[in-house]
Amino acid sequence: MSEEQQAQPQLALERIYTKDISFEVPGAQVFTKEWQPELNINLSSSAEKVDPTHFEVSLKVVVQANNAGETAFIVDVTQSGIFLIDAVEEERLPYILGAYCPNILFPFLREAVNDMVTKGSFPQLLLTPINFDAEFEANLERAQASAVEGQA
Repeated sequence: MSEEQQAQPQLALERIYTKDISFEVPGAQVFTKEWQPELNINLSSSAEKVDPTHFEVSLKVVVQANNAGETAFIVDVTQSGIFLIDAVEEERLPYILGAYCPNILFPFLREAVNDMVTKGSFPQLLLTPINFDAEFEANLERAQASAVEGQA
């Protein structure tokens, strides 16, 4: 067998970085009211091929905190990583990009959100850990169910 046929799968995080970050406090009156926040958290992930062996995977979260019917703050963070993915079976790629890589990025995203919120002089905000493996499986099941309904 040639060297090419025996290529070993490679998967490595080469760089992690904050791609986009924003923090907004629309009005100072939020600091004069009792703190009873309602949180709206929206998390998403995406992956983009950079070159034949590298992918940029991004996790984005937008957290809006409302207090006494007004927006207290909005934090928007996109945490990204450049992953070397080479000689991996094609059918494994969606799992790697949709679950494995986000699992690596999430602690960095969580820390960035907490830092922004506390620097805005609000109480600590630690996002609840997410099981990206379970979310990936649930998304697969939903997609398969939709495909079956579409054929019926």
